[in-house]
Amino acid sequence: MKVISAENLTKKFGSFTAVDHISFEVEQGEIFGFLGANGAGKTTAMRMLCGLSKPTSGKGMVAGYDISKNPEKIKASIGYMSQKFSMYEDLKVWENIRLFAGIYGVPEKEIGHRTDELLSNLQFESQKDTFVKSLPLGWKQKLAFSVAIVHEPKIVFLDEPTGGVDPAARRQFWELIYQAADRGITVFVTTHYMDEAEYCNRVSIMVDGRIDALDTPRNLKERFNASGMDDVFQRLARGAKRNSD
Repeated sequence: MKVISAENLTKKFGSFTAVDHISFEVEQGEIFGFLGANGAGKTTAMRMLCGLSKPTSGKGMVAGYDISKNPEKIKASIGYMSQKFSMYEDLKVWENIRLFAGIYGVPEKEIGHRTDELLSNLQFESQKDTFVKSLPLGWKQKLAFSVAIVHEPKIVFLDEPTGGVDPAARRQFWELIYQAADRGITVFVTTHYMDEAEYCNRVSIMVDGRIDALDTPRNLKERFNASGMDDVFQRLARGAKRNSD
């Protein structure tokens, strides 16, 4: 079942075309990598899909809702996390979980159970009374991701979620992503780490506002006779003419 679709989706700022007639679809439970160098337009495209920015032209559907007509319903149906996503640092771990569960609309009678379940899954029981500001970055990112899906959304959008995290913590983070996908949550992720692109079911690569390639990592490597996704990315990115998003 398709949970994200874009048809000639376009966003212009004056005479500048940030996103240039992109079209693609994403299936339920898929881990979809959305790649592009700085300035490629991927952040602008993601903002449209999240209902945060209205497209100039084209169509988009997310979780069954039109991105132009029903942005508020989309926001209620998705989770979102970015590298800049900040938990409330002066609240304890369990307080953050309860707070965001409420913000995401989890029924009051379920919040306690969801909080305990999340703490158990993360093995954070001993840290539940720790202030978030005291957690290592990798722990913060795992907590932020888990909070972003505490309401079991259809889709979670991850914008550079593992920036600055060490390789071991990134691997643990991706284990959480696989677990979410196994439960049917679609994961739409941008990353600058090309080893992470290998973990996606399919990958699209944007250059200057357009999608220049979209396929499985294996097929892309075969198409470009490349040893890894970094090689594929570099070959496409070399053709970029702009350098700011």
